[in-house]
Amino acid sequence: MYVDRRAFLQLCALALGGCGSVRRAVPFDAVVSTDPADAALGIACHASLGAALAAAPQASPRPWRIRIARGRWHEKLIVAKPNIELIGDEREKTILAFDAAAGHLKPDGKPWGTWGCASLIVRAPGFTARNLTIENSFDYIGEITRPRPTLEPIGANGAQAVALMLDMGADRSHIENVDIRGHQDTLFVDAGRSRFHDCTISGSVDFIFGGGRCLIEHCRIVSRHRPGKARQGYVAVPSTQRTQEFGLVLRDCRLEKESAVPRASVALGRPWRPTRSFPDGRYGDPAIAGAAAFIDCWMDDHIDPAGWDAMSYTARDGSRQMFQPQDARLAEYRSRGPGAHASASRRMLSDDEAKKYTNANILGDWPA
Repeated sequence: MYVDRRAFLQLCALALGGCGSVRRAVPFDAVVSTDPADAALGIACHASLGAALAAAPQASPRPWRIRIARGRWHEKLIVAKPNIELIGDEREKTILAFDAAAGHLKPDGKPWGTWGCASLIVRAPGFTARNLTIENSFDYIGEITRPRPTLEPIGANGAQAVALMLDMGADRSHIENVDIRGHQDTLFVDAGRSRFHDCTISGSVDFIFGGGRCLIEHCRIVSRHRPGKARQGYVAVPSTQRTQEFGLVLRDCRLEKESAVPRASVALGRPWRPTRSFPDGRYGDPAIAGAAAFIDCWMDDHIDPAGWDAMSYTARDGSRQMFQPQDARLAEYRSRGPGAHASASRRMLSDDEAKKYTNANILGDWPA
């Protein structure tokens, strides 16, 4: 029997908003809600998602399904158990949010840093999120428009504020029908394999970045406005290992913008070479040669005709060098729309090269 998956998900969402008798028919292992009616359904009911995650089994052999009621859940969360599945009641009204930036201080007095500031960090395999919003609500615009910064200077400015991070230990992460919102460094896909579809990912500077194997398809990629900035932002910023063939792949996506974002002000991306510690010092990892590709994507006029930018890194001798786009693996195939341009600086895949960008090649044996 053929089942329309999107129609099924919509039906589930409608059912979740219905009466208690309909809710009982939907098999959840736990619910996050402050509604007394939900507490009476016979399913473990928690007042916070953090509590629901703490109560989940350490190693469930199947998806452990947690329903999250409508509301703004202000929590800083880590998923460290495998096979956790989060299902919101309503994409726009079930919001997981926190407001930590890299330059904010943790309770121990040290800065969160880019690797610690995310609203939701995943460190276990088999994670799924559906039908909700994940947001970093830090006031990025307020920070960058102040006469003097208020944050510890982590990296460029300390204003990096990740919404969702797939960290070491994450693999087979499946994100569907989710809004992921932030400004600088919104989505950090740094580990494992992940697939995003029917999502909206919004941000400005380096807002999709990391070293994981990530397939983003049928998604809206929305560039946000940064007042007073000539270069409004960068979309895909990979830090892929040279030995890894595929990195960030955006397929059948729409690159859109907020109305205030000017023409030709956003780069498709830039190659990131993170600083790491080695026996002879700390410098940009030479094993990194970022891989990113836009396949069959529509692009609005905010995309710069030149396509890609260079990005600075610390060399072994301590000097600052520029990692040039041509020294990484950055490409497009069949781009269209006002932001699609034929340019010597925008590498286009051949038909044969594009055929390699299959789900099986990008994601391996994971049947996402």
